[in-house]
Amino acid sequence: MQKLCQFFGTLWRKARHSSLPSHILPKHTLPQHVAIIMDGNSRWAKLVGKPAIYGHQKGADAAYNAVKFASEIGIEYLTLFAFSSENWARPAHEVSELMDLLRHYLKVQVSKLVENNIRLRIIGDRQRLAPDVQEMIHIAEEKTSQQTKMTLIMAISYGGRDEIMRVCKEISLQVQEKRLKVGDINESLISDHLDTAGIPDPDLLIRTSGEYRISNFLCWQLAYTELYFTQNLWPDFTRETFANALEDYARRERRFGGVSVHVT
Repeated sequence: MQKLCQFFGTLWRKARHSSLPSHILPKHTLPQHVAIIMDGNSRWAKLVGKPAIYGHQKGADAAYNAVKFASEIGIEYLTLFAFSSENWARPAHEVSELMDLLRHYLKVQVSKLVENNIRLRIIGDRQRLAPDVQEMIHIAEEKTSQQTKMTLIMAISYGGRDEIMRVCKEISLQVQEKRLKVGDINESLISDHLDTAGIPDPDLLIRTSGEYRISNFLCWQLAYTELYFTQNLWPDFTRETFANALEDYARRERRFGGVSVHVT
């Protein structure tokens, strides 16, 4: 009987951890920073005969699971493309529903981020957001500012070209005011003025829904990022999908324009 109990105990432990395949991903093979373009919510909703907001709600669930998984296996930075600068052109009712979903996330999920030792950082043009949303973002960032296990970066009202344009204006103004010289402008200076200042560039970009483009996302930061595309629509993005992308990354040979660097 004792051996039988031990046998079923072993089966239970294996089943319990089967959805967390991090044991096959050595720490040194993991990317430090993963960025994800969460694409396909509306198409997923259409496939199941539901309105677009239903797909976005399910997409929010998938995002939570991705954050939890990334934190558990030791990824230090995770950037999620939640709402692009181009998304403002969507139908007004859909934008309004997305903003309400964002409000709900900021109100309900922040305590979970604190519990899991995750810092939240928002990038993008906040001036286009409603004042109450801007205030909720400020409060959420303050509440999580001391968390150290992982940094979650949410790109909201974000566009890569818009970010670079804002940086150019800011640096130009500093030159005009003689706080900077033209000769001071270099890659490091530009990086320090980006929304992602202080955050390492992504090692891996994952895009769902079968699209093969970066869609104005982190244009500067993705210069040497490894790209991974999956046919899964975002609400169907699981731990297994995430693990497959990480395993593929671990087999890559990164050159950075020069000497080869093996991930494994």
